[in-house]
Amino acid sequence: MTTRTNRFNSTVPDDEYLADSNVLFYLSDAVTQLLEHKEEYTQFGVIRYFAEYFSSVKNSNHILFREFNYIKATPHNRASFIRVFWRCYRQIGKSGDLLSVLEYRSLLQLLCPDFPMEMVKSAARIVLMDDAIDCLMSFSDFIYAFQLQFYYQEFLDSMLVIYQDLLAGKSPNTVIVPTSTSVEQLPLLATEENNKEQQQQDTVEASLLAQCIDALCDRFKHSHPPRSCLREVLEETDKVSYYTLLMNLAKHETINQTIGALPSKTELLIDPEMDQELDKLIAQISVSPSSNSSGSAVGVLKEVQRKASPRRNIHHRRKMEVESDGSTEETDSSEN
Repeated sequence: MTTRTNRFNSTVPDDEYLADSNVLFYLSDAVTQLLEHKEEYTQFGVIRYFAEYFSSVKNSNHILFREFNYIKATPHNRASFIRVFWRCYRQIGKSGDLLSVLEYRSLLQLLCPDFPMEMVKSAARIVLMDDAIDCLMSFSDFIYAFQLQFYYQEFLDSMLVIYQDLLAGKSPNTVIVPTSTSVEQLPLLATEENNKEQQQQDTVEASLLAQCIDALCDRFKHSHPPRSCLREVLEETDKVSYYTLLMNLAKHETINQTIGALPSKTELLIDPEMDQELDKLIAQISVSPSSNSSGSAVGVLKEVQRKASPRRNIHHRRKMEVESDGSTEETDSSEN
């Protein structure tokens, strides 16, 4: 989780702390989940349910199998999803496999069933620097671009509006600096891609863009990269294209540390804790005397889900198990 206001600091007003920490958002979601699935959760006790819910939020497991609107709702949710995506699919990077946009989207949808394709395409354009999004990408290239695009989505959309105004010849004094506008309120980029794709490869004066972006940061309410990083990247060149700027931001280690979801690129494929867990699960498969290999594998997958998921995701897992068995009956009925 990124650095937040210290709740023990008596100089911080209560309402400011609650807003900054999103406590009320999580409390509301916890109550909603409890009411929707109270028959499952109340058997474990309401107090235990809330304890496990907030423990899962703290441990970043709460976003598993949740809807897209939930995982993007707070900075902590976004950082948690990025970290879970890395931990789940780090082996792809270790194996050196190159994947397409559709394949990365499929992986993301295993964690978030309604994850949008446009978000994946936007990340791919940062890596590929053009519209050739049918090319294959390495895991390490994709994940840092995806982190930037997903975590700072609203800021990047607003920055693109500024970039296009400068490209159209407007002076910094006449450029309309967007406020914290959500992506739903901006025109859908996909509907105007024919001309904009080429525009985003054209360059603008880096110093003018830096001036406008600085003004954007003054009034922007969503998360944005540290100003020092933005200035540093833009001071390295006289002219810059939109995707060149985004690629340099995606590679910036200070931005990566600010988000706090991924390790540095040199340590991206290293995760001793997950390696130990995988070794244990592989050992369980190899020593199982009475189960066939497919049955053991299913058991291992269920065990991973049990360990990784908060209790409020039980209904998601049961649904997945029923679908995987090809049964249309309810879970409780199939057990009888």
